[in-house]
Amino acid sequence: MSETVNVAVDAMGGDNAPGEIVLGAVNAVKERENIIVHLLGTEDVVRSELSKYDYPKDRIIQVPTTEVIETGEPPVIAIRTKKNSSIVVGMQLVHSHKCDAFVSAGSSGAILVGGLVIVGRIKGVERPPLAPLFPTQKGCSIILDCGANVDARPSHLVQFAKMGSIYMQYVVGIDKPRVAILNIGAEEEKGNALVKETYPLLKNCPDINFIGSVEARDITEGAADVIVCEAFAGNIALKMYEGVGKTMLKEIKGAFMSSLRGKIGGLLVKPALKETLKKFDVSEYGGAPLLGLEGLVVKTHGSSKHKEVTNSIIQCISFKEQNINEKIKVNI
Repeated sequence: MSETVNVAVDAMGGDNAPGEIVLGAVNAVKERENIIVHLLGTEDVVRSELSKYDYPKDRIIQVPTTEVIETGEPPVIAIRTKKNSSIVVGMQLVHSHKCDAFVSAGSSGAILVGGLVIVGRIKGVERPPLAPLFPTQKGCSIILDCGANVDARPSHLVQFAKMGSIYMQYVVGIDKPRVAILNIGAEEEKGNALVKETYPLLKNCPDINFIGSVEARDITEGAADVIVCEAFAGNIALKMYEGVGKTMLKEIKGAFMSSLRGKIGGLLVKPALKETLKKFDVSEYGGAPLLGLEGLVVKTHGSSKHKEVTNSIIQCISFKEQNINEKIKVNI
């Protein structure tokens, strides 16, 4: 049996908490025998949700907390004052090595601040990036940063490239992952000041397989395995990607339901279409790890349903088994 992975899960964070979070945790321990979930949240609320399911009782541990950090709260103040919140207690479990990872769909700002202040950066890492996996025609790509550092410097992007390459090689299993910088054109002379200054640094970095620039439209085709950018551009790309996906899915369903012919055609293509659309479902890839911290912190979408929560918990296994933090320490 594989080594046990202890994952702290914030049951109170996100639009669908605690119901979908608890169900995601239950499904995770059912799916993988080497996971123990430490479920953080208001004791009676979490217990009530757990009572709805059958699950191995020894692999979900309730950790009672009395406070919740809301999305609109100033992150720094919230982390400092709400010491018994599910986010702060979860981060402390990782910092003390009682848990290997922390997963939350809660306040992005609080998670970023907590990661830096409580868990702490790996020595040498200048800025930890949020690094979600994007589905593509060729599998998936990682884009970093997508939310943590909107005013990044060239040296930050070089570190993002190194950390992203390590993640894609050892967690996803891609040998010599292709690294590109997000740009407004493929030509080397294009881009803003940050891109123009970063490009030659990436080009001359011996630790990565740099292939040049990619445009946003190239992402879905799998033009690169690791795509680096500052968080402002990365977050826009992420949200646009998700928005187009949702719109296209609604339009496809609407077309099939618009007439009797459409309904018949829909029944015929449903199995193949379902399998194809599954490849482009972001919930299949789990949450976004905050790379470069002393412990693993994973941020899932605020709107996460149980499937994404389950996959976010399970992805922590590969992170621990492949000893990603130690590889980052050596490389950075």
